[in-house]
Amino acid sequence: MAELPIKFDDSAAYERAMGRWSRAVAPIFLQWLAPPASARWLDVGCGVGVLAHTVLELSSPATVVGIDPEVAQIAQASRGPAAGRAAFQVADACRLPFADASFDIAAAALVLNFIAERSQAMAEMRRVTRGGGSVAAYVWDFAEELSPSGPLRRAMRRFGVDVPAIPGTAESRIEALRILFEQAALERIETRTIEVCLAYQDFQDFWQAQTPSYSPTTKIIASMTEGERTRLMRTIRAELPSAPGGVIEYFARANAIKARVPRSLRGLLRDKRA
Repeated sequence: MAELPIKFDDSAAYERAMGRWSRAVAPIFLQWLAPPASARWLDVGCGVGVLAHTVLELSSPATVVGIDPEVAQIAQASRGPAAGRAAFQVADACRLPFADASFDIAAAALVLNFIAERSQAMAEMRRVTRGGGSVAAYVWDFAEELSPSGPLRRAMRRFGVDVPAIPGTAESRIEALRILFEQAALERIETRTIEVCLAYQDFQDFWQAQTPSYSPTTKIIASMTEGERTRLMRTIRAELPSAPGGVIEYFARANAIKARVPRSLRGLLRDKRA
């Protein structure tokens, strides 16, 4: 099935589905990024504020600003652990409301593949980051079905369901991320994968988390008959890795990338000729 857009307009459902995974990935990404203290941060597509909060806890930033197009996400972030220490506002990643070179670091956590105009978003992140500053991102590896929703999606396919593709699936590959950063005229590009393993208390915990209201997959499940849903759940139960006591545990993988903004136009032109 072709890609279907996803509107993350239910912050509580998003937190239930993705919160624990986001909080597991963010510290690993931050350690790899190795940002300097007292940096001015922009969290692009901040969602409920997980990366912003992680930066505040682990990085001693000067300022942290988070933007997201969804009002519900910004409202949740403004009430969350980073409230009062980070500034959150509704804004479009492709039209950032900031002056040139306003930040030392611009990062996009688990969102870049969902942005239709990715090249424009990258140009904006580069524009608002000072020369010598960092632009970075990480996304779930949807291309290999290694996102937190991967086990559910794989089981549904085996059940015979035509599961819609996640927006930007092909662009979640490391090779595609590198091309995107190269096209944004960034330098010193580095990539890595981040794997995290988490557990759900039982199947019900997994099911509630992985069938959020905003997901096209959830809507497909809701359209099934009761018998079809029961058989689907049985199929998924049989294929999920389980531990003693009914605990469900598996890993997900994110692809991460970081780069530097050239310090000058002269340096940029030199790099292009090299």
